[in-house]
Amino acid sequence: MTSQVSSPADQADEANDADQASEAVLGEQRAPQSDKPGADGKEIRRLDRVIIRFAGDSGDGMQLTGDRFTSETASFGNDLSTLPNFPAEIRAPAGTLPGVSSFQLHFADHDILTPGDAPNVLVAMNPAALRANIGDVPRGAEIIVNTDEFTKRPMAKVGYETSPLEDGSLQAYNVHPVPLTTLTIEALKEFGLSRKEAERSKNMFALGLLSWMYHRPTDGTEAFLRSKFAKKPQIAEANVAAFRAGWNFGETTEDFAVSYEVAPAAHTFPTGTYRNISGNLALSYGLIAASRQADLPLYLGSYPITPASDILHELSKHKNFGVRTFQAEDEIAGIGAALGAAFGGSLAVTTTSGPGVALKSETIGLAVSLELPLIIIDIQRGGPSTGLPTKTEQADLLQAMYGRNGEAPVPVVAARTPADCFEAALDAARIALTYRTPVFLLSDGYLANGSEPWRIPQIDELPDLQVQFATGPNHELADGTEVFWPYKRDPHTLARPWAVPGTPGLEHRIGGIEKQDGTGNISYDPANHDFMVRTRQAKIDGIEVPDLEVDDPFGARTLVLGWGSTYGPITAAVRRLRAAGQPIAQAHLRHLNPFPRNLGEMLKRYDKVVVPEMNLGQLATLVRAKYLVDARSYNQVNGMPFKAEQLATALQEAIDA
Repeated sequence: MTSQVSSPADQADEANDADQASEAVLGEQRAPQSDKPGADGKEIRRLDRVIIRFAGDSGDGMQLTGDRFTSETASFGNDLSTLPNFPAEIRAPAGTLPGVSSFQLHFADHDILTPGDAPNVLVAMNPAALRANIGDVPRGAEIIVNTDEFTKRPMAKVGYETSPLEDGSLQAYNVHPVPLTTLTIEALKEFGLSRKEAERSKNMFALGLLSWMYHRPTDGTEAFLRSKFAKKPQIAEANVAAFRAGWNFGETTEDFAVSYEVAPAAHTFPTGTYRNISGNLALSYGLIAASRQADLPLYLGSYPITPASDILHELSKHKNFGVRTFQAEDEIAGIGAALGAAFGGSLAVTTTSGPGVALKSETIGLAVSLELPLIIIDIQRGGPSTGLPTKTEQADLLQAMYGRNGEAPVPVVAARTPADCFEAALDAARIALTYRTPVFLLSDGYLANGSEPWRIPQIDELPDLQVQFATGPNHELADGTEVFWPYKRDPHTLARPWAVPGTPGLEHRIGGIEKQDGTGNISYDPANHDFMVRTRQAKIDGIEVPDLEVDDPFGARTLVLGWGSTYGPITAAVRRLRAAGQPIAQAHLRHLNPFPRNLGEMLKRYDKVVVPEMNLGQLATLVRAKYLVDARSYNQVNGMPFKAEQLATALQEAIDA
């Protein structure tokens, strides 16, 4: 869905000030801005932001429910950030803690950066969902519980000896007991569905109820359901009926005396056309845009792996843009095909996660030797080995930097938000095409599956990525003969010419054995090898990347340095500290190899440098080794993103130390 947002540029600072105040409230919903009666006589309370978490069994459709609520929220014009969280098992045992799936959405009338630390509203579809999530819910929050599932056996599965709805353990919360299953079945009687078929629509009943509570649009969801189940019109209409029944229940029941409004974020965004976008979708669109701007066909050679598979799925839909996708039999075949496509003159891409990077490492080294443009997208997840396939982590940085045999330097680019994945893809393509090198593009599960508003760029805002293929001889021998040397380099970029196979007179040898400088012939000469190794390193070191920008309005002595998906939580934490009167500087790296040229100078300006990472200190290790600064790590490897309050506390301790 897209929406038009027009806001004067001079209001951006006011919006930022509003968010700083919001972030100063540690994980709590701010007081209502105004109250008014609704058309149904119930009170409507105006809020500036809300955090909702849908939770249930992995078969309850929580991801779909969250996606639909998010889409309607995006079309309404709120700023938003999401956190899907689901089990790794294809179908975990029903009603168990390992089988709980959740979707958290933070939406607001101002600029926000994270999915929120703690939900203001929890929708719990069964006892397992309640037990798995209650620890994150602050006192006074709303909990909507599907009472039909709170029978003896489901409660016993998760360790409830007595019903938490009756034993007083939920007194600190505003609990709304709703028999979602019974109400859904009753609403769908006229459709002649079996009980099991009708029960499947209870997530739509819950969605309708929440849509009423927060005045979300409904037309888009009804159109989506009719489209999704177009081949099963009875099921489509049943889901629409359940959705409407949930809305009507909220409007008529006495248990929900208040509904809430969160106004559009009209003063947050620059003027433009916006849509909700996930990280993997933004990467896909960025790759397509790069291929069009380079006037090259896009080729993806990939093997399915969580959480990168969505890129393969999406790109396969866009053959009209000259995209070719190849689902290979394994990771090695996927990157081999992509490298072959690069040799043939395509913008070549391979996608994977950490375990796949390990399998692709030899071919990445071959791409370094052949000096061909290739984008390797690593959607990082919890490791080692199979690890936590559906959980996030950013622990592949050192693997991307050094995970190959020999001296095989590769540029590394990292996206920082779901929408930023689009720009990161364009940047990775620029480097690969300009410098004739494989490039690592790092994202992670948090960015890949999370979503936020994205302003659709105009064509004239995109970079020109066109390249010139070699067309004829480029070197003159001593006897005056003109020949083609495949490793004769551009004096500025050190990139070798890109010769498309089949071009007359440009025949040359390729392979993994060391090349002779210039000619590309096989060479075992020690001096030549030393020269080629140093030249390939110099090419990477010479890549033009922007200088690092440091946000330091108050002359702080402590700098927080981040990379990748920690951007949102770090920035939210910094805003909280500044709102409390604490000076702190912030910088965030997109380019991790090579580093920005001014990074060392910037780091040495500060007494303390703190590096939060979802690993055990990989960027901190690189920074300490290269710049000899006492970078202090703050680490987390629990499969979840940082919370803003958690980081604010850690950074305050660093300031005070």
